[in-house]
Amino acid sequence: MSQDLDPVGKPMTESGVLGGSGAMFDRIAGRYDLLNRLQSFGMDQGWRRRALKSLELSPNHYMLDLATGTADLAIMAARRVPGLQVVGLDPSPAMLEVGRKKVTDAALTEHVELVEGDAQSLPFESERFHGISMAWGIRNVPDRDRALDEMKRVLRPGGRFAILEGGEPEGFLVGPTGRFYMHHILPQLGAILSGAQEYKYLPDSIAQFPAPSEFCAQLEQVGFHEVEHQALTFGAARLYTGRRL
Repeated sequence: MSQDLDPVGKPMTESGVLGGSGAMFDRIAGRYDLLNRLQSFGMDQGWRRRALKSLELSPNHYMLDLATGTADLAIMAARRVPGLQVVGLDPSPAMLEVGRKKVTDAALTEHVELVEGDAQSLPFESERFHGISMAWGIRNVPDRDRALDEMKRVLRPGGRFAILEGGEPEGFLVGPTGRFYMHHILPQLGAILSGAQEYKYLPDSIAQFPAPSEFCAQLEQVGFHEVEHQALTFGAARLYTGRRL
């Protein structure tokens, strides 16, 4: 059966919500963190640590976390780099509501600010941030080139970016099992635990994302330098890094 499309060709979930939209994540915000831990077998936090380390941030730097969701990476950054100022941006009000409570509970309101917004049109002045992260969000942006251009605009010269995305598991032994889990078990598990059908969209969005070499080429075409790609945990996650000159 073909996937339902909205008028501009974006995939729709079974509930009629645009796949990957802020509205989609509004519906699953309450259990998003639990689902991440269960579906990644707890490895998602380790992947975030790898991404954060690659940014090479120092105290008193400014960091932007795009697709911040419930602010896991923003909070981690503020805890691990004393004096760091973090702005987290996301299109989902419900996810941000969960994130703000977590920021308050962590006593980090002076260091982490969460704002609603669109990665394709960032509400920040040029060259503001020393580092930019984006975890599991770039595949959901309708105009990827525009979002990458915006990232480059607000990144300071010499600043680094780190983009985490899902991937198709690789390897002779791990690959087939991992792909079966991602395409058949994970969507059902997410639907059961969240009470929503939105998770059926996510494996397809990962599979449709460009191959690592293609996305690296896209990053270089935008004007980023020192672009590198790392497969994490047999390719279940992928980390893309680079720098603005």
